[in-house]
Amino acid sequence: MLRFLPGLLAFCCCAPAYAHDGRGGGRLLLTDGVAAIEGSAGGGIASWATIAGAETRDGIGGTLHATAILAPDFTLRSHGAALGLFDRLELSYARQSLDTDKAGTALGLGQGYRIAQEIFGAKLRLFGNLVYDQATALPQVSVGIQRKRANRSALVRALGARSDRGTDVYVAATKLVLRHGLLLDATVRLTKANQGGLLGFGGDRRSGRRAQLEASVGKLLSSRLMIGAEYRTKPDNLRFAREQDWGDLFAAYAVTRNITATVALADLGAIATFDKQRSLFLSLRGRF
Repeated sequence: MLRFLPGLLAFCCCAPAYAHDGRGGGRLLLTDGVAAIEGSAGGGIASWATIAGAETRDGIGGTLHATAILAPDFTLRSHGAALGLFDRLELSYARQSLDTDKAGTALGLGQGYRIAQEIFGAKLRLFGNLVYDQATALPQVSVGIQRKRANRSALVRALGARSDRGTDVYVAATKLVLRHGLLLDATVRLTKANQGGLLGFGGDRRSGRRAQLEASVGKLLSSRLMIGAEYRTKPDNLRFAREQDWGDLFAAYAVTRNITATVALADLGAIATFDKQRSLFLSLRGRF
């Protein structure tokens, strides 16, 4: 993660800090969420209905992110970018890398063996506005798609996966209640990804897409600080290793208008036969 930070900081510090005037970065702090590990705007492990970037419907914005999840037996890294077009359409890219560290030796792969995947995403806001629809219970609702491709085809097939590539489709509903500083999100994802796709798609137990739930709740303690929790259910497709749900407790802080830092305590459950992968989640995101 550290090798991406100098460029990210330089980019963000050079980006102009606009006023809340409806043009040129007029979106309120933290109302576009942070960066999910799959590249889209949202929470750290959950996708929200928000569109990436600081811009409103009058402009084009975007984000860059670098994330590391430090688990006892693995290290998961993600870096990528997202482009938000007129608060309507989001295009995103992320590259994830799972370093098996010492667990690679126990698995017969060799210490430090790495598995990676690329994720190309698109998200369309269907209706609702996170900030302006305060007078009604109407949430902001978006539909998204993510095309994922893992780089270890022979390995994931040997583990029982049906393919090294797959496509997730999701619908997200996000509601912000400004007077209480409360953010709520519920996302339904159709997926057959194993460990998000790093261990392939489908398996020798189940092969088709199944609906999974992602839920988030956040509390704005100030205009710059949000704390909250997330939960994400996962399919369990492989006989070789059970897969468990993910959850986290997070704090996101807007260091400047263009830089947000997120720290979380995450529980990734069991990964590739290794239980209790309780982790430290660190992420830095820049936006314009």
